[in-house]
Amino acid sequence: MEFDEYQKRAKKYDFFDETENLKELGFYEKVLGLVGEAGETADKVKKILRDKAGVISDEDRELLMKELGDTLWYLAAIARYLRVPLSKVAEGNLNKLESRYQRNKLHSEGDER
Repeated sequence: MEFDEYQKRAKKYDFFDETENLKELGFYEKVLGLVGEAGETADKVKKILRDKAGVISDEDRELLMKELGDTLWYLAAIARYLRVPLSKVAEGNLNKLESRYQRNKLHSEGDER
């Protein structure tokens, strides 16, 4: 599936009206949802490290995939509220990483490295 197709289809499950006003509840709900789902992903990884010595089972992998899917949904929604195609977010990220890679700055600090 293409990123933009996912973003378009995922809109069906957003109960808020899309707006460019970032003070609206729908936008805040998406940002908080993204952070929450990322936290749930991190918590599952923590428990695999703590309780299973870092050995991931098929069940763990399935649970993590579901959390990543929830994270993706919120990310796609935030990009949609910003009127940015998810494909542009992905492409921009790869371009940024490639630039850092070419300049040997992947392990440096700061956003603009």
